[in-house]
Amino acid sequence: MEIIDIVDECGNPTGETVERSIAHTNGIRHRTAHVWIARKVSDKWQVLLQKRAMTKDSFPGRYDTSSAGHIQAGNEPLESAIRELGEELGIVAKPEQLHFAGTFRIQYEKEFHNKMFKDNEIAFVYVYLENVDIDKVIVQKEELECVEWFDLEETHKECLAHNKKFCVPVTGLETAMNYLKRNL
Repeated sequence: MEIIDIVDECGNPTGETVERSIAHTNGIRHRTAHVWIARKVSDKWQVLLQKRAMTKDSFPGRYDTSSAGHIQAGNEPLESAIRELGEELGIVAKPEQLHFAGTFRIQYEKEFHNKMFKDNEIAFVYVYLENVDIDKVIVQKEELECVEWFDLEETHKECLAHNKKFCVPVTGLETAMNYLKRNL
């Protein structure tokens, strides 16, 4: 059972906690950490996306953020981002290797596996620019099927066009893109 903090509109914990499944059944606001792994190839940015496992409770089989997950009760966004990279991809990152890019809201209701899923989260976005060899990535099989490099600009266009191959949160992708444009 995963316990997460209930947060205010700014993403600050209120002191109350809730089970993850109840948060998504009732649409209770909580925090997540999103990591975008990026690299530059021939003057173009690429982003590593994970293909979600078919058993996931939302967007099964679609390409998503490099690594993302709920921030467990009492944890901080950066430590959660580091934990998710390790759990989902086998990447051991140091705090100074994750660059904070900003936050954004995710709020929607959608049916998956004949059950309503209500998401209401504040996502903390980080960019990871270290070399990643996808042949050495150790994927967490219960979470994802594989990882693949995609052209960043093309992925953004496809997501804006609502290509069903992707479930990338566009605002999160744009937060990472803005960080890359501002800082590199």
